[in-house]
Amino acid sequence: MENKIKLSQKENIFLAKKRLVQNIYIGAKLEGSNITFPETQTILDGVNVPNVTLDDIQTVLNLRDAWRYTLAHIDDPVDFNYICKINEFIARNESLDWGVLRYGQVGISGTDYRPPIPNADQVKQMLTDILNPTASATEQALNYFLYGTRSQLFWDGNKRSSLLIANKILIQSGAGILLISDQKLHQFNQILVDYYNSGDGNLLKSFLYETCIEGMKMEGENQVEKLPDQEESFER
Repeated sequence: MENKIKLSQKENIFLAKKRLVQNIYIGAKLEGSNITFPETQTILDGVNVPNVTLDDIQTVLNLRDAWRYTLAHIDDPVDFNYICKINEFIARNESLDWGVLRYGQVGISGTDYRPPIPNADQVKQMLTDILNPTASATEQALNYFLYGTRSQLFWDGNKRSSLLIANKILIQSGAGILLISDQKLHQFNQILVDYYNSGDGNLLKSFLYETCIEGMKMEGENQVEKLPDQEESFER
């Protein structure tokens, strides 16, 4: 699997920042939040939003802090400590425990699949296998997303954590961003449930590769600071 997008790391960070609110919004939607995009933007602007639950506000602010950490530490290796740190940000004050591997049994809504309790040594070995340098950044990112979501490594926030780790891998290598659009969210959830049930991730991986990796339209060298502040500058 080749990289679909080829940017410099500087360009990719710029892209990630331009699409940050959308990624935070989708991250919240992945966990069943009813928050809207304008409400997400308003919360991030530091303005009180009536009728939005405290839980949804917490989710948005946690995602904001996790993204800030990721972009500030974009060259840090994706290792066991890093994935735990990301979950610490994302699931803060939301779950039984955060930033540590799940140490009890859980279920997943919509499926009878019950992921086993994770083992730290096995997780570290899986990270080594997934981040094999012979694989493209895109393949590493998608493989991690599939592994993190189905394994349910943490008590809560597994889809959000996996999506952010996948984006970290992509951004670091200039391979674009992984962003599930509103229009694709229902289809994504259907495919994800099928993946939980079967353990066969080929369809989900193909879906993400074909429809959910975004790049940025560039015209010549050194244009990144001159791009207009409009979403039309981005292409999927």
